[in-house]
Amino acid sequence: MGPLLDVRRSAGRDRTRLDWLDSSHSFSFGSHYDADNTRFGLLLVNNEDRVAPGTGFDTHPHQDMEIVTWVLEGALVHQDSTGRSGLIHPGLAQRMSAGTGILHSEKNDSWTITGLPEHSRPVHFVQMWVLPDTLGITPGYQQLDISSELDRGGLVTVASGMQEHHDTTAIRIANRHAALHAARLRPGTGAALPDSPYAHVFVARGAVEMEGAGRLEEGDAVRVTGSQGQRLSAVEGPAEVLLWQMTAVAA
Repeated sequence: MGPLLDVRRSAGRDRTRLDWLDSSHSFSFGSHYDADNTRFGLLLVNNEDRVAPGTGFDTHPHQDMEIVTWVLEGALVHQDSTGRSGLIHPGLAQRMSAGTGILHSEKNDSWTITGLPEHSRPVHFVQMWVLPDTLGITPGYQQLDISSELDRGGLVTVASGMQEHHDTTAIRIANRHAALHAARLRPGTGAALPDSPYAHVFVARGAVEMEGAGRLEEGDAVRVTGSQGQRLSAVEGPAEVLLWQMTAVAA
């Protein structure tokens, strides 16, 4: 039996719009609930957010969740109850392990840190959540700039708990069945999905052609069951793709 490809168009996502936030949800989130769309594989949340300058998510709690944040434009300030803080910008991989419980905030107020006027603009980012293998771990935080690796083209491992990526992973997540990869594709270049029981492809920027799925625009996603090396190619301009490789399903 060949792979199953479930194409989800950008316009079909639920959307939260506030005076400071424009957020599109690939899965059920907050007040947007659909019993048939709560997760795929191990991925529970794939939110694409735009946050206005000088605003953001005030301090709020999380528990027993691996949270990966990927900024596309602008800069996002992270602060949490462990005393860690960071400025997340494009090309920087960031993971927060909520574990036994953590409080954190995410703000588009990087201009107060850098003093540079060009940071006084909306920040555009994707935030993704997967469950950890073990509940009740110690909360943690990790970030690393992988811009140079991305500029070489092809898939780059952003975050992983898989044994096969231990020598190459930028940051670690506490789930041995999941890995996040990213690709910045130039026109005429492409990348292949890894063979995996489950794969979630999200077009974060630009447009791509995907073998078996056709043309995918910005914000579109494909849920692949039994991926077998399908090719992705940028069309008409640069594209950026986020790909989750998963070998299990969330309980």
